[in-house]
Amino acid sequence: MQRSTLTFILGATLLATAAPVLAQRDSPPTVGPAGAPKSAKTQVLEVGAKVLQGAAPMRGFDIYLVGFHPMKDAPELQMEAHHYCHQRNEDFAQCVLFDGNTADANMNGVEYIISEKAFALLPEAERKFWHPHNGEILSGQLVAPGIPEAAEKSLMKSKMNSYGKTWHTWNTGHEGHTGEALPLGDAKLAWSFNRDGEALPGLEQKRDRKLGTDTAAKRRDRADLRGLAQPQSGVDDLKGKFARPTTPIPGVADVKAAGK
Repeated sequence: MQRSTLTFILGATLLATAAPVLAQRDSPPTVGPAGAPKSAKTQVLEVGAKVLQGAAPMRGFDIYLVGFHPMKDAPELQMEAHHYCHQRNEDFAQCVLFDGNTADANMNGVEYIISEKAFALLPEAERKFWHPHNGEILSGQLVAPGIPEAAEKSLMKSKMNSYGKTWHTWNTGHEGHTGEALPLGDAKLAWSFNRDGEALPGLEQKRDRKLGTDTAAKRRDRADLRGLAQPQSGVDDLKGKFARPTTPIPGVADVKAAGK
């Protein structure tokens, strides 16, 4: 979905329902980078740069999504992920990841999102890096805070059967663990939740309380999207690797288990 398409959906939804858009709630980061406060010189340079320099590559990063990421090699290390995305065309989006949605949020990763059609063109060796999205959508875990429900559902519908390649470059705090003051070590490949019970207890509820979202209600509202779901690669990659019992999410299936 291109930016103009999302803008059209938002405008049409507001006109059709005459309903106000709910104010987006803040979700501040829990850690800050080590270092001295900005000097007066740095602040003056920033003001000058803002006036004299363009920021064209940053335009269009205006689709805001919030979901959860477990690390693929350490699935119990999980975090809430705030995505600011730019839909470059109908098959490709690029997102900058943060640990919150306030001005002091830390950039802690990147995610690329591709369509089912684009994924089918990837070589087999590359596919192990791309996680499936149907579980995130049908479970209600992936949300777009602050936009009308009809627009959010249309956005989620457009992302059915898509895939993401996510690298977290900074551990700013996994659930239950304190984050680090600087980006240290290797980037970590993140994955998606594809079965109920994979997320740490309370992770969804904590997000819902902060942002005013309702994961369970969104799951019920998206039940009709199951008919669009195709078996996906990577659904079972983390099966059995969590410390809790897990159960299938209706409509979510691994392509290998489906025999395709």
